[in-house]
Amino acid sequence: MNKNHKDYYKYRILEILPGALVWLTFIFAIGLSFYNPIYGVYFVIIFDTYFVLRITYMLIWLIISWMKYRKTIKVDWWNFLRHNHKTWDQYYHLIMLPTAGEPYEVVANCFDKLLQTNYDHKKMIIVLGGEERLKDHFEPIAEKIREKYKDKFYKFIITLHPGDLPGEVVGKGSNLYHMGHEIKKYFDAHDFDYKKIIVSAFDIDTVTHPQYFAHLTHKFISHKNPYRASFQPMAFYHNNTWESDIFTRVVSNSTTFWLLTDLARPERLLTFSSHSMSWKALVEIGFHQNNIVTEDSRIFLQCYIHYEGDYEVVPMHIPVSMDTVNVGKFWRSIKNQYKQMRRWAYGVEHFPYMVWHFAKSKKIPTNKKWIYIWNQTEGVYTWATGPILVMLMGYLPLWLAEKQGVTSALTQNAPLILENLMRFGMIGIFLISIFSVIILPPMPEKFKSSIFNVALRYILMFVQWIIFPITMIIFGSIPAVDSQTRLMLGKYLGFWVTEKGKAK
Repeated sequence: MNKNHKDYYKYRILEILPGALVWLTFIFAIGLSFYNPIYGVYFVIIFDTYFVLRITYMLIWLIISWMKYRKTIKVDWWNFLRHNHKTWDQYYHLIMLPTAGEPYEVVANCFDKLLQTNYDHKKMIIVLGGEERLKDHFEPIAEKIREKYKDKFYKFIITLHPGDLPGEVVGKGSNLYHMGHEIKKYFDAHDFDYKKIIVSAFDIDTVTHPQYFAHLTHKFISHKNPYRASFQPMAFYHNNTWESDIFTRVVSNSTTFWLLTDLARPERLLTFSSHSMSWKALVEIGFHQNNIVTEDSRIFLQCYIHYEGDYEVVPMHIPVSMDTVNVGKFWRSIKNQYKQMRRWAYGVEHFPYMVWHFAKSKKIPTNKKWIYIWNQTEGVYTWATGPILVMLMGYLPLWLAEKQGVTSALTQNAPLILENLMRFGMIGIFLISIFSVIILPPMPEKFKSSIFNVALRYILMFVQWIIFPITMIIFGSIPAVDSQTRLMLGKYLGFWVTEKGKAK
């Protein structure tokens, strides 16, 4: 067996581990409950306690991040930037917008919102990237966008990613990879200084906060070494939240709050969705990886490994917002929501990548290696197992104990213990429901037919969180188990493009 074959099998073992751990946990919990219900009760109580403590711990970070967010958005960063950084106008913002079949209205809205930011738009270079396989759809939209917006920015560039390139996974990562190489040709031909370019990779439905680029430029210039850092904003999924169904609203808001907790802990933060970094670093690592699904967080790991641990993610407590998966049809939106969560959960593919490359690196501090490996492992593990064990399997050993006539002080008090744990966990849901109402975008005029209707809709936005335990399982655990099982079995997940706009 040659070295390549040995490496393949070693890497496959790493791919198998996360899914195997999840399934072994389920088998162990069920088997222990049948073997000895009392031991099963102990296991469930211990796991539930850990899960509730984890939620409480995350809630503390959520509140910290929330306070920073409220403070950040009160600042006029455009005015602050011009008065405190005299060199701000030396920098250009490169904004990469990959597309994959989105309608004109979605693309145009992204451009309109860019023009509403408080910044010098002549310092922006916009790149709209299409897919050759969707050429007939993309090119008319791209030309229409060009005619409308070409004079609004410093430069407007259109790229077309060739289809069926060997070794690539069709998706956002491969499109960004191609866009990067094409843009580099332009920069080299016009003698741009790589150190003066800040690049943002956005989803096409991304709506930037009016102060985003001013705040980003301040963060970049103020950083001790901005060429060794990515800059991660808050991600709100509520552009179309008022039109969305209750399930997609709760799931998308859950994602927002999960990201908020990570923003308060930079030591474990990875890039996600729309984010920014230096062009210099992007070129030096060879652009986005073009053969994976979750390129948004992989780009940080590429930099972290390339620079031997001398790289970080800087949190930005200013938001960008994206659409929910709502397309105007309930069951189609539900299906899309599941696929989106499965794709995000496929971030488990970072585990073998990290372990493999960390093992080869001698310069990355050992403690940092373990922090990232632990955070990744614990995160994907509890994502897959937590809700199912807490909500569904929690009462299995109690039911079996009753059937087998096994009684003890523990079995008699276990329901009360579990009930109290769940009640304590509901405090967190209550606080999150309040936050979710506060961050809502303005209600569209079409829903303001009466004061009663307005009040009713706001009340619904609050009480909708009662279904959170259900969404945790259907759009949390199950797609996570799905993703990890696919990786474990070598049935690799391809990139699925989230639908944007209403279904026709």
